[in-house]
Amino acid sequence: MFHLGWFLGDGFGIHAWSPENGDGPWIGNNVKDWMRPDIYIDMARSLERAGFDYILIEDTSMVEDSYKQSAETSLRRGFMAPKNDPLPLVPLMTQATEHIGIIPTVSTIQYPPYLAARAFTTLDHLSGGRVGMNVVTSVTDRVAQNFGYDRHLEHDERYEMAMEWIDVVLQLQNSWKEGAVIADPYSGVYADHTKVSPIDFAGKYFKSRGPLNTIPGPQRTVPICSAGSSEPGRVLAATYDDTQIAIVRDAAAAKKYRQDMRARVLASGRNPDDVKFLFIATPTIAETDAEAQAKHKAAQAARSSDKAIEYNLWNMSYTSGGRIDFGGIDPDTKIKDIDLSRQNGEYTSIKELFDGHEDDTLRHVVANSYQVRDMGLVGSPATVAAKMGEIMEEAGGDGFLFFMPTTRYNFALVADGLAPELRRRGLIREEYTGSTLRENLQAF
Repeated sequence: MFHLGWFLGDGFGIHAWSPENGDGPWIGNNVKDWMRPDIYIDMARSLERAGFDYILIEDTSMVEDSYKQSAETSLRRGFMAPKNDPLPLVPLMTQATEHIGIIPTVSTIQYPPYLAARAFTTLDHLSGGRVGMNVVTSVTDRVAQNFGYDRHLEHDERYEMAMEWIDVVLQLQNSWKEGAVIADPYSGVYADHTKVSPIDFAGKYFKSRGPLNTIPGPQRTVPICSAGSSEPGRVLAATYDDTQIAIVRDAAAAKKYRQDMRARVLASGRNPDDVKFLFIATPTIAETDAEAQAKHKAAQAARSSDKAIEYNLWNMSYTSGGRIDFGGIDPDTKIKDIDLSRQNGEYTSIKELFDGHEDDTLRHVVANSYQVRDMGLVGSPATVAAKMGEIMEEAGGDGFLFFMPTTRYNFALVADGLAPELRRRGLIREEYTGSTLRENLQAF
Protein backbone atom coordinates (compact mmCIF):
# COMPACT_ATOMS: atom_id res chain seq x y z
CA MET A 1 0.00 0.00 0.00
CA PHE A 2 1.02 3.60 -0.42
CA HIS A 3 0.05 6.94 1.10
CA LEU A 4 -1.88 9.81 -0.48
CA GLY A 5 -1.75 13.54 0.11
CA TRP A 6 -3.34 16.58 -1.54
CA PHE A 7 -1.43 19.78 -2.21
CA LEU A 8 -3.69 22.80 -1.85
CA GLY A 9 -1.28 24.75 -4.01
CA ASP A 10 -3.13 28.05 -3.92
CA GLY A 11 -3.36 27.90 -0.13
CA PHE A 12 -6.20 29.61 1.70
CA GLY A 13 -6.46 31.88 -1.32
CA ILE A 14 -8.39 32.45 -4.49
CA HIS A 15 -8.81 29.21 -6.44
CA ALA A 16 -9.74 28.34 -10.02
CA TRP A 17 -12.23 31.14 -10.64
CA SER A 18 -12.45 32.16 -14.31
CA PRO A 19 -12.97 30.15 -17.52
CA GLU A 20 -11.26 33.07 -19.27
CA ASN A 21 -8.10 32.18 -17.33
CA GLY A 22 -8.31 28.59 -18.52
CA ASP A 23 -9.71 27.24 -15.25
CA GLY A 24 -12.48 25.21 -16.91
CA PRO A 25 -16.24 24.99 -16.35
CA TRP A 26 -16.24 23.52 -12.81
CA ILE A 27 -15.25 26.61 -10.84
CA GLY A 28 -18.54 27.06 -8.99
CA ASN A 29 -18.59 30.32 -7.05
CA ASN A 30 -14.89 30.22 -6.11
CA VAL A 31 -14.40 33.85 -7.12
CA LYS A 32 -16.62 34.98 -4.22
CA ASP A 33 -16.50 32.06 -1.79
CA TRP A 34 -12.77 31.22 -1.55
CA MET A 35 -12.49 33.03 1.81
CA ARG A 36 -15.35 30.99 3.31
CA PRO A 37 -14.67 27.56 4.92
CA ASP A 38 -17.15 25.55 2.84
CA ILE A 39 -14.93 24.33 0.00
CA TYR A 40 -12.13 23.38 2.40
CA ILE A 41 -14.53 21.37 4.54
CA ASP A 42 -15.90 19.67 1.41
CA MET A 43 -12.32 18.90 0.37
CA ALA A 44 -11.44 17.39 3.74
CA ARG A 45 -14.57 15.23 3.83
CA SER A 46 -14.08 14.04 0.25
CA LEU A 47 -10.40 13.20 0.64
CA GLU A 48 -11.01 11.47 3.97
CA ARG A 49 -13.53 9.31 2.14
CA ALA A 50 -10.70 8.52 -0.28
CA GLY A 51 -8.33 7.52 2.54
CA PHE A 52 -5.87 10.40 2.18
CA ASP A 53 -3.26 10.86 4.90
CA TYR A 54 -3.22 14.63 4.72
CA ILE A 55 -3.98 17.90 2.97
CA LEU A 56 -0.99 20.23 2.72
CA ILE A 57 -1.90 23.93 2.58
CA GLU A 58 0.58 26.19 0.77
CA ASP A 59 1.10 29.75 1.92
CA THR A 60 2.86 32.95 0.86
CA SER A 61 2.70 36.32 2.61
CA MET A 62 3.19 38.95 -0.07
CA VAL A 63 1.85 40.44 -3.28
CA GLU A 64 4.28 39.32 -6.02
CA ASP A 65 5.57 42.17 -8.20
CA SER A 66 8.83 40.93 -9.73
CA TYR A 67 7.17 40.08 -13.06
CA LYS A 68 7.45 43.20 -15.23
CA GLN A 69 8.29 45.04 -12.00
CA SER A 70 4.62 45.38 -11.17
CA ALA A 71 1.86 43.70 -9.15
CA GLU A 72 -0.55 44.23 -12.05
CA THR A 73 -0.46 40.65 -13.34
CA SER A 74 -0.64 39.14 -9.85
CA LEU A 75 -3.72 41.11 -8.88
CA ARG A 76 -5.47 41.09 -12.26
CA ARG A 77 -5.31 37.30 -12.48
CA GLY A 78 -5.33 36.41 -8.78
CA PHE A 79 -1.85 34.82 -8.69
CA MET A 80 -0.87 34.15 -5.04
CA ALA A 81 -3.04 37.05 -3.90
CA PRO A 82 -5.43 37.52 -2.26
CA LYS A 83 -4.57 34.87 0.36
CA ASN A 84 -5.48 34.32 4.01
CA ASP A 85 -3.50 32.76 6.83
CA PRO A 86 -3.98 28.95 6.65
CA LEU A 87 -3.74 28.12 10.38
CA PRO A 88 -7.38 28.98 11.24
CA LEU A 89 -8.55 26.42 8.67
CA VAL A 90 -7.12 23.52 10.69
CA PRO A 91 -9.81 23.32 13.41
CA LEU A 92 -12.56 23.96 10.87
CA MET A 93 -11.43 21.11 8.60
CA THR A 94 -10.70 18.67 11.41
CA GLN A 95 -13.93 19.42 13.26
CA ALA A 96 -15.81 18.26 10.15
CA THR A 97 -13.76 15.04 9.81
CA GLU A 98 -12.41 12.23 11.97
CA HIS A 99 -9.13 11.01 10.50
CA ILE A 100 -7.46 13.08 7.79
CA GLY A 101 -4.46 15.23 8.74
CA ILE A 102 -4.10 18.92 7.88
CA ILE A 103 -0.62 20.39 7.31
CA PRO A 104 -0.55 24.19 7.01
CA THR A 105 2.60 26.00 5.92
CA VAL A 106 4.72 27.97 8.38
CA SER A 107 7.69 30.11 7.34
CA THR A 108 10.83 30.32 9.44
CA ILE A 109 11.17 34.07 8.77
CA GLN A 110 7.54 34.81 9.61
CA TYR A 111 7.00 32.88 12.83
CA PRO A 112 9.38 33.15 15.79
CA PRO A 113 9.95 29.60 17.09
CA TYR A 114 8.07 30.19 20.34
CA LEU A 115 5.01 31.50 18.51
CA ALA A 116 5.10 28.53 16.11
CA ALA A 117 5.56 25.96 18.88
CA ARG A 118 2.66 27.41 20.85
CA ALA A 119 0.36 27.81 17.82
CA PHE A 120 0.93 24.29 16.50
CA THR A 121 0.65 22.69 19.94
CA THR A 122 -2.66 24.52 20.32
CA LEU A 123 -3.78 23.22 16.92
CA ASP A 124 -2.68 19.73 17.93
CA HIS A 125 -5.10 19.90 20.85
CA LEU A 126 -7.91 21.39 18.77
CA SER A 127 -7.52 18.79 16.00
CA GLY A 128 -7.11 15.79 18.27
CA GLY A 129 -3.59 15.19 17.00
CA ARG A 130 -4.19 15.63 13.28
CA VAL A 131 -2.05 18.68 12.49
CA GLY A 132 1.40 18.80 10.91
CA MET A 133 3.67 21.70 9.95
CA ASN A 134 5.04 22.32 6.48
CA VAL A 135 8.26 24.19 7.21
CA VAL A 136 9.39 26.60 4.48
CA THR A 137 12.10 29.24 4.30
CA SER A 138 10.09 31.53 1.98
CA VAL A 139 11.40 32.49 -1.42
CA THR A 140 11.34 36.19 -2.26
CA ASP A 141 12.65 39.48 -0.95
CA ARG A 142 9.07 40.74 -0.83
CA VAL A 143 8.13 38.20 1.86
CA ALA A 144 11.26 39.06 3.84
CA GLN A 145 10.49 42.78 3.60
CA ASN A 146 7.07 42.19 5.14
CA PHE A 147 8.78 40.81 8.23
CA GLY A 148 11.51 43.36 8.83
CA TYR A 149 14.30 42.28 6.48
CA ASP A 150 15.78 44.48 3.75
CA ARG A 151 16.51 41.44 1.56
CA HIS A 152 16.03 37.75 2.02
CA LEU A 153 18.90 35.58 3.19
CA GLU A 154 20.79 33.64 0.56
CA HIS A 155 19.47 30.16 -0.28
CA ASP A 156 21.82 27.99 1.79
CA GLU A 157 21.75 30.29 4.79
CA ARG A 158 17.96 30.13 4.79
CA TYR A 159 18.21 26.39 5.38
CA GLU A 160 20.82 26.84 8.09
CA MET A 161 18.38 29.18 9.81
CA ALA A 162 15.50 26.71 9.29
CA MET A 163 17.47 23.87 10.89
CA GLU A 164 17.99 26.00 14.00
CA TRP A 165 14.34 27.10 13.95
CA ILE A 166 13.09 23.49 13.98
CA ASP A 167 15.50 22.62 16.78
CA VAL A 168 14.07 25.41 18.96
CA VAL A 169 10.46 24.42 18.18
CA LEU A 170 11.10 20.77 19.09
CA GLN A 171 12.87 21.71 22.31
CA LEU A 172 9.96 23.92 23.30
CA GLN A 173 7.41 21.20 22.51
CA ASN A 174 9.41 18.88 24.76
CA SER A 175 9.89 21.40 27.59
CA TRP A 176 7.10 19.64 29.51
CA LYS A 177 8.41 16.17 30.31
CA GLU A 178 6.38 12.97 30.54
CA GLY A 179 4.40 12.95 33.77
CA ALA A 180 4.51 16.73 34.19
CA VAL A 181 0.72 17.02 34.07
CA ILE A 182 -0.84 15.64 37.27
CA ALA A 183 -4.31 17.20 36.89
CA ASP A 184 -5.55 15.85 40.21
CA PRO A 185 -8.48 17.92 41.53
CA TYR A 186 -8.41 16.08 44.86
CA SER A 187 -4.79 16.82 45.71
CA GLY A 188 -5.08 20.25 44.15
CA VAL A 189 -1.99 19.70 41.99
CA TYR A 190 -2.14 20.44 38.29
CA ALA A 191 1.51 20.10 37.23
CA ASP A 192 4.82 18.95 38.67
CA HIS A 193 7.07 21.99 38.34
CA THR A 194 10.21 19.83 38.45
CA LYS A 195 9.23 18.41 35.04
CA VAL A 196 8.70 21.75 33.32
CA SER A 197 11.97 23.46 32.42
CA PRO A 198 13.34 26.39 30.42
CA ILE A 199 15.29 25.44 27.31
CA ASP A 200 17.62 28.48 27.48
CA PHE A 201 18.36 28.28 23.76
CA ALA A 202 20.80 30.79 22.30
CA GLY A 203 21.84 30.18 18.69
CA LYS A 204 22.99 32.10 15.66
CA TYR A 205 19.49 33.16 14.58
CA PHE A 206 17.16 32.58 17.53
CA LYS A 207 17.07 32.93 21.27
CA SER A 208 14.33 31.52 23.46
CA ARG A 209 14.15 30.86 27.18
CA GLY A 210 11.05 28.65 27.39
CA PRO A 211 9.37 26.60 28.66
CA LEU A 212 6.26 26.50 26.48
CA ASN A 213 3.29 27.77 28.46
CA THR A 214 0.91 25.04 27.34
CA ILE A 215 0.86 21.29 27.85
CA PRO A 216 2.00 18.82 25.14
CA GLY A 217 -0.55 17.98 22.48
CA PRO A 218 -1.66 14.45 21.53
CA GLN A 219 1.38 14.06 19.24
CA ARG A 220 3.75 15.96 21.61
CA THR A 221 5.94 17.04 18.69
CA VAL A 222 3.93 17.97 15.59
CA PRO A 223 4.95 15.99 12.44
CA ILE A 224 7.22 18.00 10.15
CA CYS A 225 6.99 18.24 6.38
CA SER A 226 9.21 20.08 3.90
CA ALA A 227 9.69 20.28 0.14
CA GLY A 228 13.31 21.26 -0.48
CA SER A 229 15.14 19.09 -3.01
CA SER A 230 18.42 21.05 -3.02
CA GLU A 231 21.35 19.76 -0.98
CA PRO A 232 20.49 21.88 2.10
CA GLY A 233 16.82 20.93 1.69
CA ARG A 234 17.67 17.25 1.69
CA VAL A 235 19.82 17.64 4.78
CA LEU A 236 16.96 19.34 6.62
CA ALA A 237 14.47 16.67 5.56
CA ALA A 238 16.78 13.80 6.53
CA THR A 239 17.32 15.35 9.95
CA TYR A 240 13.79 16.35 10.88
CA ASP A 241 11.01 15.39 8.43
CA ASP A 242 8.22 12.92 9.05
CA THR A 243 7.05 13.34 5.46
CA GLN A 244 8.69 15.08 2.53
CA ILE A 245 7.25 16.10 -0.82
CA ALA A 246 9.33 15.98 -3.99
CA ILE A 247 8.97 16.73 -7.69
CA VAL A 248 10.30 14.07 -10.06
CA ARG A 249 9.81 13.27 -13.73
CA ASP A 250 9.01 9.56 -13.57
CA ALA A 251 9.19 6.34 -11.55
CA ALA A 252 12.93 5.92 -12.13
CA ALA A 253 13.60 9.41 -10.77
CA ALA A 254 11.30 8.71 -7.82
CA LYS A 255 13.25 5.55 -7.00
CA LYS A 256 16.58 7.37 -7.18
CA TYR A 257 15.31 10.22 -5.02
CA ARG A 258 13.81 7.93 -2.41
CA GLN A 259 16.94 5.80 -2.18
CA ASP A 260 19.08 8.90 -1.70
CA MET A 261 16.82 10.31 0.99
CA ARG A 262 16.47 7.04 2.89
CA ALA A 263 20.26 6.72 2.98
CA ARG A 264 20.49 10.26 4.35
CA VAL A 265 17.85 9.55 7.01
CA LEU A 266 19.75 6.45 8.10
CA ALA A 267 23.03 8.38 8.22
CA SER A 268 21.39 10.96 10.49
CA GLY A 269 20.63 8.20 13.00
CA ARG A 270 16.95 7.80 12.20
CA ASN A 271 14.86 4.92 10.84
CA PRO A 272 14.18 5.51 7.10
CA ASP A 273 10.78 3.82 7.46
CA ASP A 274 9.71 6.70 9.72
CA VAL A 275 9.83 9.20 6.84
CA LYS A 276 7.25 9.05 4.04
CA PHE A 277 8.27 10.54 0.68
CA LEU A 278 5.34 11.67 -1.46
CA PHE A 279 5.81 12.60 -5.11
CA ILE A 280 3.78 15.45 -6.60
CA ALA A 281 1.66 14.51 -9.59
CA THR A 282 -1.03 16.22 -11.65
CA PRO A 283 -3.26 13.37 -12.87
CA THR A 284 -5.78 13.71 -15.67
CA ILE A 285 -8.80 11.52 -14.95
CA ALA A 286 -11.93 11.02 -17.06
CA GLU A 287 -14.55 8.34 -17.57
CA THR A 288 -12.60 6.65 -20.37
CA ASP A 289 -8.98 6.57 -21.48
CA ALA A 290 -9.92 8.30 -24.74
CA GLU A 291 -11.63 11.17 -22.91
CA ALA A 292 -8.68 11.55 -20.55
CA GLN A 293 -6.16 11.58 -23.40
CA ALA A 294 -8.18 14.21 -25.24
CA LYS A 295 -8.44 16.27 -22.07
CA HIS A 296 -4.69 15.94 -21.50
CA LYS A 297 -3.88 16.84 -25.10
CA ALA A 298 -6.06 19.96 -24.89
CA ALA A 299 -4.33 21.00 -21.67
CA GLN A 300 -0.91 20.58 -23.27
CA ALA A 301 -1.96 22.65 -26.27
CA ALA A 302 -3.27 25.36 -23.96
CA ARG A 303 0.23 25.82 -22.54
CA SER A 304 1.07 27.80 -25.66
CA SER A 305 -1.79 30.26 -25.18
CA ASP A 306 -1.05 33.86 -24.26
CA LYS A 307 -2.67 33.36 -20.85
CA ALA A 308 -0.58 30.27 -20.08
CA ILE A 309 2.66 31.88 -21.24
CA GLU A 310 1.97 34.93 -19.10
CA TYR A 311 1.42 32.67 -16.08
CA ASN A 312 4.56 30.62 -16.72
CA LEU A 313 6.76 33.71 -17.10
CA TRP A 314 5.19 35.14 -13.96
CA ASN A 315 5.77 31.88 -12.08
CA MET A 316 9.39 31.64 -13.24
CA SER A 317 9.97 35.18 -11.96
CA TYR A 318 8.54 34.23 -8.56
CA THR A 319 10.40 30.91 -8.44
CA SER A 320 13.69 32.74 -9.01
CA GLY A 321 13.10 34.47 -5.69
CA GLY A 322 12.02 37.61 -7.50
CA ARG A 323 15.60 38.19 -8.64
CA ILE A 324 14.96 37.56 -12.39
CA ASP A 325 12.15 39.33 -14.23
CA PHE A 326 11.35 36.88 -17.02
CA GLY A 327 8.70 39.29 -18.24
CA GLY A 328 11.44 41.73 -19.13
CA ILE A 329 13.41 39.30 -21.30
CA ASP A 330 12.87 38.99 -25.05
CA PRO A 331 11.11 35.60 -25.42
CA ASP A 332 13.37 34.74 -28.37
CA THR A 333 16.46 34.93 -26.13
CA LYS A 334 18.28 31.62 -25.81
CA ILE A 335 18.47 30.16 -22.32
CA LYS A 336 22.27 30.07 -22.42
CA ASP A 337 22.22 33.86 -22.79
CA ILE A 338 20.13 34.40 -19.64
CA ASP A 339 22.04 34.83 -16.37
CA LEU A 340 20.23 32.29 -14.17
CA SER A 341 22.88 32.60 -11.44
CA ARG A 342 21.10 35.70 -10.11
CA GLN A 343 18.25 33.65 -8.74
CA ASN A 344 17.83 33.13 -5.00
CA GLY A 345 14.62 31.14 -4.91
CA GLU A 346 13.76 27.51 -5.56
CA TYR A 347 17.11 26.35 -6.92
CA THR A 348 16.06 22.83 -7.86
CA SER A 349 12.86 23.99 -9.54
CA ILE A 350 14.70 26.50 -11.72
CA LYS A 351 17.31 23.88 -12.59
CA GLU A 352 14.63 21.38 -13.60
CA LEU A 353 12.87 23.96 -15.76
CA PHE A 354 15.94 24.90 -17.78
CA ASP A 355 18.26 21.86 -17.73
CA GLY A 356 18.78 20.52 -21.25
CA HIS A 357 17.24 23.61 -22.84
CA GLU A 358 20.36 25.79 -23.08
CA ASP A 359 20.04 26.13 -26.88
CA ASP A 360 16.28 26.66 -26.80
CA THR A 361 14.57 30.02 -26.56
CA LEU A 362 12.71 31.26 -23.51
CA ARG A 363 9.53 31.10 -25.62
CA HIS A 364 10.09 27.36 -26.22
CA VAL A 365 10.83 26.60 -22.57
CA VAL A 366 7.79 28.51 -21.35
CA ALA A 367 5.50 26.44 -23.57
CA ASN A 368 7.17 23.05 -23.06
CA SER A 369 8.94 22.86 -19.69
CA TYR A 370 7.01 23.04 -16.44
CA GLN A 371 7.57 22.41 -12.78
CA VAL A 372 5.02 19.72 -11.85
CA ARG A 373 4.36 16.75 -14.12
CA ASP A 374 1.68 14.12 -14.43
CA MET A 375 4.06 11.12 -14.10
CA GLY A 376 2.01 9.42 -16.82
CA LEU A 377 -1.19 9.42 -14.76
CA VAL A 378 -3.63 9.99 -17.61
CA GLY A 379 -6.70 7.82 -18.18
CA SER A 380 -9.80 6.32 -16.65
CA PRO A 381 -9.84 5.65 -12.89
CA ALA A 382 -8.85 2.04 -13.56
CA THR A 383 -5.96 3.01 -15.84
CA VAL A 384 -4.63 5.69 -13.48
CA ALA A 385 -4.92 3.35 -10.48
CA ALA A 386 -2.96 0.65 -12.28
CA LYS A 387 -0.28 3.14 -13.33
CA MET A 388 0.04 4.44 -9.77
CA GLY A 389 0.61 0.90 -8.58
CA GLU A 390 3.32 0.37 -11.21
CA ILE A 391 5.12 3.60 -10.29
CA MET A 392 5.12 2.80 -6.59
CA GLU A 393 6.32 -0.75 -7.24
CA GLU A 394 9.28 0.59 -9.21
CA ALA A 395 10.00 3.46 -6.81
CA GLY A 396 9.59 1.34 -3.68
CA GLY A 397 7.05 3.73 -2.07
CA ASP A 398 5.85 5.83 -0.33
CA GLY A 399 3.04 7.63 -2.16
CA PHE A 400 1.68 10.55 -4.16
CA LEU A 401 0.77 14.15 -3.46
CA PHE A 402 -1.93 15.24 -5.90
CA PHE A 403 -1.83 18.80 -7.22
CA MET A 404 -5.07 19.61 -9.03
CA PRO A 405 -7.25 22.71 -9.37
CA THR A 406 -9.38 23.29 -6.28
CA THR A 407 -12.83 22.34 -7.51
CA ARG A 408 -15.46 20.00 -6.13
CA TYR A 409 -15.44 18.26 -9.51
CA ASN A 410 -11.81 17.21 -8.97
CA PHE A 411 -12.57 16.06 -5.41
CA ALA A 412 -15.28 13.77 -6.80
CA LEU A 413 -13.04 12.40 -9.58
CA VAL A 414 -10.53 11.30 -6.96
CA ALA A 415 -12.75 10.30 -4.05
CA ASP A 416 -15.54 8.57 -5.97
CA GLY A 417 -13.73 7.48 -9.14
CA LEU A 418 -10.06 6.82 -8.47
CA ALA A 419 -10.06 5.80 -4.81
CA PRO A 420 -12.43 2.82 -5.25
CA GLU A 421 -10.18 1.49 -8.03
CA LEU A 422 -7.11 1.89 -5.83
CA ARG A 423 -8.85 0.04 -2.99
CA ARG A 424 -9.96 -2.73 -5.32
CA ARG A 425 -6.28 -3.32 -6.08
CA GLY A 426 -5.30 -3.18 -2.40
CA LEU A 427 -3.11 -0.12 -3.04
CA ILE A 428 -4.52 2.25 -0.40
CA ARG A 429 -6.05 1.83 3.04
CA GLU A 430 -9.54 0.45 3.47
CA GLU A 431 -9.85 2.32 6.76
CA TYR A 432 -7.81 4.46 9.11
CA THR A 433 -6.17 2.56 11.95
CA GLY A 434 -4.58 5.45 13.82
CA SER A 435 -6.10 8.39 15.64
CA THR A 436 -3.34 10.93 14.87
CA LEU A 437 -1.56 12.10 11.74
CA ARG A 438 1.69 10.55 12.95
CA GLU A 439 0.02 7.19 13.59
CA ASN A 440 -1.58 7.16 10.13
CA LEU A 441 1.73 8.03 8.47
CA GLN A 442 3.37 5.16 10.35
CA ALA A 443 0.56 2.66 9.73
CA PHE A 444 2.42 1.10 6.77
